[in-house]
Amino acid sequence: MRLMFRRCAALLLPLLLAACASTPMPPASARLQLQLSPVSLGASISLQQHLKVERYGRSDELDTVLEIDPQQLNLVGLAFGQRVMTLQYDGKELKTWRHLMLPKQVQGDDVLRDIQLTLWPVAAIRAGLPPGWELQESDDGSLRRTLLQDHEVVTQIDYPDRKAWSGTVILTNLRYHYKLTIQSVVTAP
Repeated sequence: MRLMFRRCAALLLPLLLAACASTPMPPASARLQLQLSPVSLGASISLQQHLKVERYGRSDELDTVLEIDPQQLNLVGLAFGQRVMTLQYDGKELKTWRHLMLPKQVQGDDVLRDIQLTLWPVAAIRAGLPPGWELQESDDGSLRRTLLQDHEVVTQIDYPDRKAWSGTVILTNLRYHYKLTIQSVVTAP
């Protein structure tokens, strides 16, 4: 049983390490610390998500349950039915739990940032960006968000279904060299 768990954890690690070990970490000033309040989403949602991370020719998958209301954001990450990560964020404090098999490079604030970049309204994100950061949104037949730091593209987010909360969202992080495909189903309004 332990051998099976170790194999499962070994398959999961690259998924959650989208921004870590094999790529040197940029200086702290290059990392976007985006911690918007849950109320700034402007809605309460409950989603089941299937995530696929592609990096350096490898593909890994994870399921999550994400609930957001005006008071808090809660995320549970599951691999093979086993809880491997939880996030709780009330707009002031981010609490993260990780399975012991997950290395310290798995950062809750990076997960929170990607959630907020894909789901939050553009105006709320722009209001929370530090100096030097910019978020553009284009809608020329396909909906796309582009995150820039000092005019350099860091992340592109495409919405092929034109919806953030249901359907498919594709986040491509050019700085950390990963592609995250998120398939979401709304389970409660």
